[in-house]
This record gives sequence, C-alpha cells and structure tokens, in this order.
Amino acid sequence: QERPVEAGGGSVQAGGSLTPSCAASGYTHREYCMGGWRQAPGKQRGGGAFIDYQRSSYTDSVKGRFAISRDNAKSTLYLQMNSLQPEDTAMYYCAALRSDGGYCISNNRGDWNYWGRGTQVTVSS
Repeated sequence: QERPVEAGGGSVQAGGSLTPSCAASGYTHREYCMGGWRQAPGKQRGGGAFIDYQRSSYTDSVKGRFAISRDNAKSTLYLQMNSLQPEDTAMYYCAALRSDGGYCISNNRGDWNYWGRGTQVTVSS
C-alpha cells in the first residue's frame, strides 16, 4: 500500500525541539509534493508546511519555527520543529501530492493522494 511512514514524534517541554521524519513506501518520493499536516484534538486537520523541488512554504502558525526538508536519495521528508509550544500538540501527518512536475499546487486536503498514519507530538508547559 502506498503511503508515507512517519517516525520521530514524542513529548517535549515548551521551547523544545523535535524532528519527525517520514519515508516513502510504494511510491516515488521525488515525483511528489510533500507536506506536513497536523490535527489537534477537536480540530480539523490542517497543513503546516509544504515542499517541492524548488521551494518550501509554511502557514503563519509555524513560520519561523518549523523547517521542512527532503532527501530524495533517501526518499525521506523531515520536519524540524523548534520553539515548540503547547498549542503545537497534535497528531502530525505526512502526505504526498501528485502533480505535473511534483509541484505543490494545492493545500486542499482532499487533493492529496497518500497519507501516513501519523505520529503524536505532545508539548507540555
């Protein structure tokens, strides 16, 4: 089954850092836009960071604190999360979007092709 496989979540105190990652399984990583999404308890899943060949982009809530990167040789996505706050507590998901050229052309959740099962990140105050 095609899906990203996440690893590296966990629990930290406010101000701490985590770098979860996800490896491609069953699809060609370099051909896809990749995204880091999150879903807090009682809230809808929302996109936080996206990356294609040329650029990365971030939502305002994580900009300046999170850095998304990819290693196409290892078919792996990384999401470096710094200055974590309790409001960052959520299940974090990797997702892959298929598009011409692998560009990130949509932040509509329904357009994304493959989803990981998620990794929990908990930030305590």
